[in-house]
Amino acid sequence: MEGMINMTNYQKLMNNFEVLKLNSMITNFKTVQDKIIENKVSIVDSMLELTNLQIEFSNLKRKDTMVKIGAFPHKKRLTDFDFNFQPDLNKNKLLEFESLAFIENKENIVFYGNSGVGKTHLSVSIGISAAEKGIKTYFIKCNDLIQNLKKAKLENVLEKKLKNYSRYKLLIIDEVGYLPIDKEDSKLLFQLIDMRYEEKSTIITTNIHFSKWNEIFRDEMLASAILDRILHHAHVVSISGNSYRLKNHVVKD
Repeated sequence: MEGMINMTNYQKLMNNFEVLKLNSMITNFKTVQDKIIENKVSIVDSMLELTNLQIEFSNLKRKDTMVKIGAFPHKKRLTDFDFNFQPDLNKNKLLEFESLAFIENKENIVFYGNSGVGKTHLSVSIGISAAEKGIKTYFIKCNDLIQNLKKAKLENVLEKKLKNYSRYKLLIIDEVGYLPIDKEDSKLLFQLIDMRYEEKSTIITTNIHFSKWNEIFRDEMLASAILDRILHHAHVVSISGNSYRLKNHVVKD
């Protein structure tokens, strides 16, 4: 076989593939080349096969990159969710979220329920679906988000940080209300929510009923303003079931 090709040009071709970062074509070239030599496929068909494999490889790499950028805490999917344990949930509605129409409509999703009922799992699974389709998505816990905004304010780069979080078409803010937020920190969160309002989609998970958000933010007007912008175009999913984390534990006397 080596006598049928110019090895110098072959190496140059491999180098070109490498420069162009066509890794899949490097990997699959020999197999396709053998088919050409054996007259199993034409040059056109072989190049079509090579480029199709490269496109598939590039798409998988892009998906992996977007998921990594999303900073998800795990890679759980909706198919991993135990709907039998939370029978009151509308499974079809949740599957519909994976169509990502809510992002195109610039709508929000709020998952409300006690700790351990699957709110984070659901938000992550939707976020991963978005990231894999090339939608800029980012996951962050509420307390981490506020600490980052506080740090940016101290360093006089708050506007830059707010714009950075605002560029994501889908931002997932997890565990809103798990820790108290003072008034000054509430103002920082309000600025971000306000910047994203009717422009981008946000998923919120919380264990605090909306009527008590003024206790979280220590300011009734701020709580009302934040809620107004979150809920104006939002799908609210209330989960009233038991905790997954406790389902396998037996309480003994």
